[in-house]
This record gives sequence, C-alpha cells and structure tokens, in this order.
Amino acid sequence: MLPQKQAEEAMVSSSNLTEHDDRAEEKANEAGFGLKSFLWHGGSVYDAWFSCASNQVAQVLLTLPYSFSQMGMLSGILLQIFYGMMGSWTAYLISILYVEYRSRKEKENVSFKNHVIQWFEVLDGLLGPYWKAVGLAFNCTFLLFGSVIQLIACASNIYYIDDNLDKRTWTYIFGACCATTVFIPSFHNYRIWSFLGLGMTTYTAWYITIAALANGQVEGVTHSGPKKLVLYFTGATNILYTFGGHAVTVEIMHAMWKPQKFKYIYLIATLYVFTLTLPSSAAMYWAYGDQLLTHANAFALLPRNGWRDAAVILMLIHQFITFGFACTPLYFVWEKVIGMHDTRSIFLRALVRLPVVIPIWFLAIIFPFFGPINSAVGALLVSFTVYIIPSLAHMLTFRSSAARQNAAEKLPFFLPSWTAVYVLNTFVVIWVLVVGFGFGGWASVTNFIRQVDTFGLFAKCYQCPPRGPPSGKH
Repeated sequence: MLPQKQAEEAMVSSSNLTEHDDRAEEKANEAGFGLKSFLWHGGSVYDAWFSCASNQVAQVLLTLPYSFSQMGMLSGILLQIFYGMMGSWTAYLISILYVEYRSRKEKENVSFKNHVIQWFEVLDGLLGPYWKAVGLAFNCTFLLFGSVIQLIACASNIYYIDDNLDKRTWTYIFGACCATTVFIPSFHNYRIWSFLGLGMTTYTAWYITIAALANGQVEGVTHSGPKKLVLYFTGATNILYTFGGHAVTVEIMHAMWKPQKFKYIYLIATLYVFTLTLPSSAAMYWAYGDQLLTHANAFALLPRNGWRDAAVILMLIHQFITFGFACTPLYFVWEKVIGMHDTRSIFLRALVRLPVVIPIWFLAIIFPFFGPINSAVGALLVSFTVYIIPSLAHMLTFRSSAARQNAAEKLPFFLPSWTAVYVLNTFVVIWVLVVGFGFGGWASVTNFIRQVDTFGLFAKCYQCPPRGPPSGKH
C-alpha cells in the first residue's frame, strides 16, 4: 500500500506544482485573467465530464435511428447499454495506464511542462516502442477519419436547411470553417465549448424524440429489422463506434489539474449520454421504421420547421467543436514531429497545424457516405484503438506480481480481484475482435463498397432526393 500512496503523492505534488507555475504565469502576463480563465482555462472534474459527454455523442446521434432500423428495437437498446458499459471500462483502463505512466515518470523527475502526454507515449513508456508504433498508427488513423466524419456530417446537415448548394460544395465551405480549430491550443481551452456543445446535443436529442412522438407513426410504417446479417452487424458497429469516443481520454486527463480524479468520469458521462441516445433512437424508429434504411440522417425524415432548423444549426456548431476534439491530438502529433510542440505562440502553432486539415478535407470529399462510414471506422479502427489495445496493454503492464503490488492506482471497488480484471479484459478483447472487427468489419466494408458502387467516389450529393424537372417553357 505504501508504494501506491507514494506514487499518488508524487504525481499530485508535481501536477500541482506545474499547474501553480502555469497559473502564476497567466496571472502575471494576461489582462482580464478572471473572465478569460472562466471561459478559456478549464481543468476541473466538471470540465473533463463536459468534454467527455460532449465529445461522445455528436453526429452519431443522427445515425443511431438508422442503426435501429438495421438491427431492430430490442438489439439497438441492448447493444447501446452493452457497448456503453464496455466503453466506460476501457476508458477506465486508459486512465489507469495514464496515471501509472505519469507516476513512474514523476519519480524519475521528468517534467511535462509545455508538453501534452498522448496515448502512444503512455504505451511507449509502459510497453516499449513497438506498442508505441501500433498505438500511434491506430489512434491517428481513427482520429483522422473521426474528423472526416464530422466534416461529412456538417455538409449533410446544412443541406436540410439550404439545398441550393450540393453537399460536396458545403464540404468545401465547412472544411475552411473547421480549419479555424488550429487556433485552440489544447483541451485545457475547450471549457466553454464543451459546455455549449453538450447543451446543443441535448436540445437536438430531445427535439428528435418529441418531434417523432408528436408526428406519430407514418402511414404504413413497418419494422422489419433485422432482415439481413450484413445490416445487423453494420448497425452494431455504428453503436460500437458511438461509445468508442475515448481516443482522446489521455489528452483530456492531461488537461485536468488533478488527472487521478478522472477514473469514473467517462462512466458518468456515458450514463448521461444514454438519456440522449436511447429515447431519440427508439422514438425515430417507432415513428418511421424501415424508411430509416434509406435515410442515414434523422433530419431527412423530420418535417421542416423552426425547431428542426434550430437543431440543425446547433448540431453544425457542435460538429465544429467535435472536429476540434478529434483533430487536436493530430495537431499535437504533427507539432512533435516537426519540433514545434513547445512553441508558446498561438499564431505560429496555428500556422504549422494547417497541413493536418488538408487530407481530412480531401477524404471527406472522396467518401461522403454519412452513416456507412461510421460503421467502417468503428469496425476497422475503433475496435482496436479504444477496446482491444487498452485491454491488452493493461494486462501486459501489470502481468508481473511486482507491477501489481506497486501499481499507482488500486483496483476498482466493484472489481477488487486481479483475476476478475484479467477475465473481463480477455472477454473484451475476444468479443470485439470476433464480433466488432470480424463480423462488423465484414458487414460494414460490404455496405461501404455498396455505397461506392451506387453513388461513386466524390459523390456530389449523397442520398439527396431527386430534383424535379425544370418548370420553364420549351
């Protein structure tokens, strides 16, 4: 018990010293510190909760009804709860590994001032360079496509307000808008954005629920899901993707003043997210049934009025925020590669970050398949990035009795046995590898190829309703 306490005290002490130095600098150098700190500098437990909850559910809120139509009501509800709990567990594992890595480095007198710890560095410090390479590859690729998905969602949503421009043109426009996230230094500076973002998704979720129930079931509605295995597992991997948004857990923890308090934050955030995803998905599927199979975006079926337009606009703003969440770790990696990570100038850092946005922009134009792309990313990337790798890394880090005895964090109160922890981790690895990556990969890639065959790459307006013939005289 003594080594655990010493490790915790070392990390907390060093963390507090670093934070004290940063705050002293800010107070000395910045005018209007009070207001700026309130809006800009977040590092509390509440800030971390808002960041997790806001980042976890964004555009996927609009595609979950589509998943219900593929899987059926019962499977949709049960798998949301199942993957939500599984995602909370692996987020907990990531937080434990971060604390373990940082406590070991603190005892070596390593300073992290002006340096943001990232997941691949945790893997490197605990397991070596090969794990670093694997973690870096999966994490960066996932976050790259996570940013692409937010950009696609922006174009898909705005089209339901203004269809004078096609979705590809809207992608060009929002790509330029989202590029402004290069000016946000770190997750420490997302305080007001996380708060607003969660409010926006809360409004949208309850608007969808109320609108679907108020409009009632459409005439001749049918609920035939699940009909095909390929659709069932495509929907399942979209839900796996939904609750796999903790690829930025380490960066959020590092932005906290006391990161050791993060352990259960993601679980509490997930419980709140259930209040948004379950009612909205179930209500939409009840009201529209199989029509959702050809409408991946829930907005496509809801009648246009001021309430819907407000939801679209709020989701657009939130997707801008979520784009920043997904892209900021990529900015950090790029800064470290070119040796600019410790630069204090916001404008210089923004300038060197811009090249990261260009491939995201390009990929969003190539693959504009809103909905199917979520499932493909979930099966091929999320399954490894935030489920399999953290579970394996945790087992390997604490495989020796000495490592378990000297662990910086105790076992959770609800699972006070190392044997039980290893059994649970093994279950996660096998389940996600077989069901998520195996069956899910087969189904989502099959569905994705079908979209390419139907609409083609660089599709100008994916799933847009056909326009009527011109009314002019000939």
